[in-house]
Amino acid sequence: MSVKIVSKKSNRWIVNFMMAVGLIAFLGLGTLPFWNMPKETAGGSSAITPASAQDNSLEREKLEAEARGYELVVQREPGNATALRGLLDTKLKLNDLPGVIAALEKLVELKPEQKDYPILLAQAKQQNGDREGAAAVYRQILAASPGNVKALQGLVNLLLVENSPEAAIGLLSDTLKAAEQTNQIEPGSVNVVSVRVILGEVYASLGRYAEAIATYDEASKADPQDFRPLLGKAIVLQKQGKIEEASPLFASATELAPSQYRDRILELAQTPEPQGSEATTETSETEATESEATTEVTETEATTEATETEVSE
Repeated sequence: MSVKIVSKKSNRWIVNFMMAVGLIAFLGLGTLPFWNMPKETAGGSSAITPASAQDNSLEREKLEAEARGYELVVQREPGNATALRGLLDTKLKLNDLPGVIAALEKLVELKPEQKDYPILLAQAKQQNGDREGAAAVYRQILAASPGNVKALQGLVNLLLVENSPEAAIGLLSDTLKAAEQTNQIEPGSVNVVSVRVILGEVYASLGRYAEAIATYDEASKADPQDFRPLLGKAIVLQKQGKIEEASPLFASATELAPSQYRDRILELAQTPEPQGSEATTETSETEATESEATTEVTETEATTEATETEVSE
């Protein structure tokens, strides 16, 4: 069977995926699986017709055939990174988590210079229910790169899911304490503003608003041109019902933010204040997630060119 090896252009999938994750979170949809999910009708049920079922079956057979082809290439050439990337892409489309994890593990070993593969591996392990394995991957990344924002955000999210907020706060606080020394050894390796933004989000998600605001203020002092601390603080003030204080911050965040995020910030600024403590509790984590994605989106955009260069061969 012939196998069509992916081109340099198709190698952009990893860049597009990392940016999509950040954008999805910023739009307030939370953390979503990075493989295809069944589409639903407006009524909430899956719209499966005989014709669409047949089309889906044919598409799946085609993808499975492609996967087998890539697997044959990898068996003959274990070091063929292009075939492994093609296999990974196909396994993603098939929603085959074990296959995704297996391909990523090989790519992590084969291409250690590609920093996004371990992040994808940790996310896949977590989605597959292996939180311990995901945490181990994140910690391995941070042991080598203490300022890796994607790994920090991923591990923090994992700790929060496991109801370990103090561990998340400790992780971020320790990173900030060591930032000056770390940046002396490797300049720019820890983005202090990004770490403070994540810490502010954690405080906000816990309802510790005074600490969240203080953390966002420190981040803004470090970089007055960064829209993320302003947006985070505005959301916290809005949740507290301090609309007049929040409005100018939303306006400043909109002005400073990249153009593709301005409409969403304007929507957030118009979000009505939830009524009652119950509504506040229900919305706190979602709104914190909306703010947290600005960390990942901004960091991803800053590294997109470098990532594309590393992935393309």
